[in-house]
Order: sequence, then C-alpha cells, then structure tokens
Amino acid sequence: MRELFARLFSRPVMMVEMIGASLLANILALASPIFVMQVLNRYVAHGVDSTLMTLTVGVCLAIIMELSFRQIRTRLAASVNSAYDRTLAHGAFATLTTTKTAAIDQLPTGLRQEMIAGAEKIQAAYNANNLATVFDVPFALLFIGVLYLLNPAIAIVVTGFVVFGFMVSLISLLTMRKPTQAMQGAAAQRSGLIGSAIQAGETVRAFNGGAFLRRHWEKQTGNFHNLFRNISGRQGFIQTLGMSIQALMGVAVIAVGGMQVVAGTMDVGAMIGANILAARALGPIVKFAMMSEQMAKARHALLMFREFAKLPRERSDGTALKGFTGAIAFEDMAFTYPGSKAPLFESVNLKLEPGSTLVFTGSNGSGKSTMARLLAGLLDPTRGKILVDGVDLAQVAPEWWRQQIMYLPQEPKFLDGSLAENITLSAPRTDAARLNELIGMAGLRSFVDQSSDGYDTPIIGGGKNLSLGIRRRIALARALASGGKVMIIDEPTEGLDSEGSQSVLDAINTMTRQGCTVLIFTHDANLLQNIPHYVDLNAKPVPNLVRRPTAVPSETDDPVPAQGGVTS
Repeated sequence: MRELFARLFSRPVMMVEMIGASLLANILALASPIFVMQVLNRYVAHGVDSTLMTLTVGVCLAIIMELSFRQIRTRLAASVNSAYDRTLAHGAFATLTTTKTAAIDQLPTGLRQEMIAGAEKIQAAYNANNLATVFDVPFALLFIGVLYLLNPAIAIVVTGFVVFGFMVSLISLLTMRKPTQAMQGAAAQRSGLIGSAIQAGETVRAFNGGAFLRRHWEKQTGNFHNLFRNISGRQGFIQTLGMSIQALMGVAVIAVGGMQVVAGTMDVGAMIGANILAARALGPIVKFAMMSEQMAKARHALLMFREFAKLPRERSDGTALKGFTGAIAFEDMAFTYPGSKAPLFESVNLKLEPGSTLVFTGSNGSGKSTMARLLAGLLDPTRGKILVDGVDLAQVAPEWWRQQIMYLPQEPKFLDGSLAENITLSAPRTDAARLNELIGMAGLRSFVDQSSDGYDTPIIGGGKNLSLGIRRRIALARALASGGKVMIIDEPTEGLDSEGSQSVLDAINTMTRQGCTVLIFTHDANLLQNIPHYVDLNAKPVPNLVRRPTAVPSETDDPVPAQGGVTS
C-alpha cells in the first residue's frame, strides 16, 4: 500500500477532495435503503400517492448526486494518477537509458522489457476505479454504524462478515505475492526468447535453430501457464468466495431480521433496508479482495524498479573543459570484467599529445573493443585513470565528453528513425549542407541517391534492414557529425568493400590533418604496414608497445609508451 499512499500524498489537496467526495457519495448512498423502508412502512401502510412521489423524487436526486460525487472522485483519482504514472513510466525508461553500460549489459533482454511492462502493471493496479474502491473500504463503518442504530443484532452479524471479508482480502494479497513473482520471472524469460526469435531471425532459419527455440519456448510456456492457472484459480476462488460471502450475509441478515420482525422489535421495511445497508458495507471489501492479483503484480514490479534503481547510473554532471585540445593519457589503468579471474589488461601507461595517432591491435578477445569503450566513457577502469587534457575522465560530464569524440564501434547499432536522424543524433542542429558533406565523406552518396526516401530512409530494428557495409558507413557519418577532437574507431575496415575502406581511411586522414587525436583498434595487418609503432593487446596482462626498426625509441619507462604521434 506504500505506492497508494505515495500517490495520494503527492497531491494532498486532491486527496482531501477525494475524501470529501467519498464521504458525500457514501452518505447519499443511504438514500436507497431509507427509501425502501419509507415506502414499505409509510406508503404501503397508508397508500398516499403524494408521499410516494416525494420519496421517489428525493431518492432519484440523491442517486444522481451520488453518481456526480463518484464521478468527481474518479476524475480526481485520474488526475492524481496522471502525473504519477507519467513520472513512473519516464523513470523506468530513464533507468533503462542512463544505467551504466557494464551494469545494463548483465541483465537479460527479457528482464529489461519486463521492467518497462512493470510500469503498466502498476498503472493497472492503481487505476482510478481501484483507488475509488480503496476509498470506499473505510466507509463500510458508516453503513455498519447506521445498521447499529437500526438493529444492533444485525449490525453485529454484518460486522462479522465484513471483518471476515477483509481478512480474506489481506490473505489473498499475501498469498499472491510468490506465485505472481514467479510468473513475472517466467514472463521475462519468454520475452527473452521472443526477442531472440525476432532479432536473430536469420540465424534461427539458417542454422535450423527453430527447434532449439521451440523446446525452450515450450518449457517456459508450460511453466508460465502452470503459474497462470494457479493464480487464476486462486483469483477465481476469491471471487466465488466473495459472492458466497455476500449471499450468506444476505441469508443471515434476512434470518435475523425475520426473527426480529416476528418478535415485534423490527418491521419488514427496516429488515429490507438493513439488507441493502449490509450489501453496501460488504461490497467494497469484496471488490478490494478481487484486486489482489493486480496488487501482487504491482508490488513485484515496484520491487523490480527498486532493484534497478540500485544499479549504477551515468553521471549527469561533471566538468566541461574549455578549449579541449585532444590530449589523452592513461595512468596505471587496468580493467577486469565482473566475474573474471584475471584482468583483461593492467598497468597501462600512455600519453598522447593533441593530434597524435595511436593504433591498438590484437586478436579477437584481446580487448580492442573494450579499450575503445573505455575511451568513449562507456566503461570505467577497474583501477587507474584515463586523463583528457589532464583531467580524470571520471570527473568529466559524460554528455560533454560524447560531444568531443567521434566514435565508430565495431558493431554499430541504430535507433528506429530516419537516416538523417540517426546520423545527426549527437548533433541535432546539423544543417542540410553539413549533412550532405557527412554523406559524402562516409561514401553514402549512391545509397542515398538510390533510395526513394533519400535522407528520410527509415532505419528499423537497429539497422537490421541494412547491409553491414551500409551500417558501418552510416556509423562513420554519425561519428563524424560530432566534429570532436578525438576519433575512436574500432575495426575501421571490417565489413567494407575497397571503396568503403577507402572512405574510412580518407576520413581518418582528414581528421589527422585537422589536428584530431586518432585512436584506431584493428586486427587488419594492412593497416599496420606503415605504422612505426603500435600497442599489442595480445601481450597479457600488460600490453606491449611494438617498435619497428626505424621507430625512434621513447625516453619514457612507461609499460606502454606512446609519446607523440603514431601515423597510419
């Protein structure tokens, strides 16, 4: 219920208005049983039509006013929920997009999807109608109080049924927690399988992976449906039990009332009115019990949100350097992946002057992409520092730093949107002339000219609708769009034909002539032919600087010295 109170106290004025509307609506609800009693006791006994007319008009007005106050309360509840639900949904997506890469990469895809779906489950559990039901629960005491004034014996009977119904509600909430949590976990695994089938559709078909996925799907679906049947069965039992409690209470009220009528201590009109009051008292309790499944799902989603909130976030503040020159240095830098027994590399000491070029090489798994991600600020060193113009990268504002780098990852991914939107992602104010220049530098001119949509060509599914070569050219244009002072390029020629490779090399040379600091990560032997020295990441755990015979020895004793420029 913590979420309920958080919502209500976020708008205290509206909460007071909802309490007032609930009070008036429930007081007006007394009109119906009073009408029944008056008709049976006064009109039936005396047959005065004017009395019936007056009573009928009065109760109709009361019903209309009750409806109005309930509608007002529902609208107030919707207003309370509106801002809160938006904040919840935005917060869930913000967590997904601002959590540090190393932390979010460890989460299964299905679990990430369930986090966003969890916001919808919370909204469903605490919708305006459910909030109205919760507000009606305390007013069961109002109807019991009126019953006590009418007939204490019936009031005691009804109190017993209301207490029993409330206990059923609490027990159902508690017993639903574990199976609901298990079902949510099964749903996350199913979501992961769906994601695999969609994202790796070609792999599934090319390598006959359908049978493998179907086996896992059948297993997870069987588990999910067993849990679903269990929860549905419990919920169905609670609903049936609620109806049975209402029926039994009606029997008890009529039976006790009948004895009171025979004894002469109660009239028939009061007995029928008491039955209506009893139903009004128990109704919100039964509805509350039926909300147990939704509440259990919402609780699990909230617990999941809290766990996600504990994950480390990227900083939203930090230093923004003025006049950044492009100088980069590593000081005793080391990195170890979580759970790994040995560091990927350690004791890395490098110094690059502005405008320098340095090549990192190594086999698959040697850490080229990891080093590139460290420089891009997507990963944090396990030990040591990466300095930019002498300032620790950990103290620099990430958003500012991403605007200073031209980053081309080995496996580029894109957002669903147009070609132009993806290229100008880091520089949304890019004008048409600059966009046209970037298209040319990346060798995309023929692709754009042949596309019917031109710059508006849609990119969907992370770029899966495009060939690897086109994706890497788009990624190159996107990297160049920032116009930063540092170029970080991972496997520059991978997946490209000779024309595409030349476009990348031309872009590197252009950036070098413009005084940019360039860091290249590659296993392409052709790119190393004219390199005087480069960093070999195959040397473990301390990377090794390989010097060509013509290279001038460095005067530094750093484990990986790279003073000055390294040309390609």
